[in-house]
Amino acid sequence: MKYLIVGLGNIGPAYELTRHNIGFLVLDRLAEQQKITFNSSGLAFQADFKFKSRQIYLIKPTTFMNLSGKAVNYWMKDLKIAKENVLVITDDIALPYEKMRMRAKGSAAGHNGLKSVEEHLGGNDYARLKFGISDNFHKGQQVDYVLSNFTPNELAVLPTLMDKAGEMILSFCTVGIERTMNLFND
Repeated sequence: MKYLIVGLGNIGPAYELTRHNIGFLVLDRLAEQQKITFNSSGLAFQADFKFKSRQIYLIKPTTFMNLSGKAVNYWMKDLKIAKENVLVITDDIALPYEKMRMRAKGSAAGHNGLKSVEEHLGGNDYARLKFGISDNFHKGQQVDYVLSNFTPNELAVLPTLMDKAGEMILSFCTVGIERTMNLFND
């Protein structure tokens, strides 16, 4: 069985530790734990490893957030991975910080990366792991907020949260989305 795990984010040092890059950060943490490195290839930084007889491919699109779907579509076709074996990791302002939810489908809710994925995959019926970043911003300040760095307090618990996200990813690949949602969703 093959799985494609997509971390949404933007490339470049200016975006590295921003809330919008949580997908990249989670995959970096998982890659570090699996002792693998990313290589630049086909619209993304890509790495892969085996876990419990599953082949797991990690990608961090290099297309920038608004065109993430191009990279997802490319890698799904290149690796011949079915939509039900794709998981997209994204930030979510509707969830408080420290909360995560896995969903089998759902709306993009204004998230440009998810809109792009939906456009390229022809619908919203793909799994996503939503990582809460809260909505701690004033009206009209959403873009500045999601592109700002985590606070020191948020950074202090971020490694633990990323580890939990990694567990959720491995669970998705081994026991499926329904059991993973039952195990991890609040």
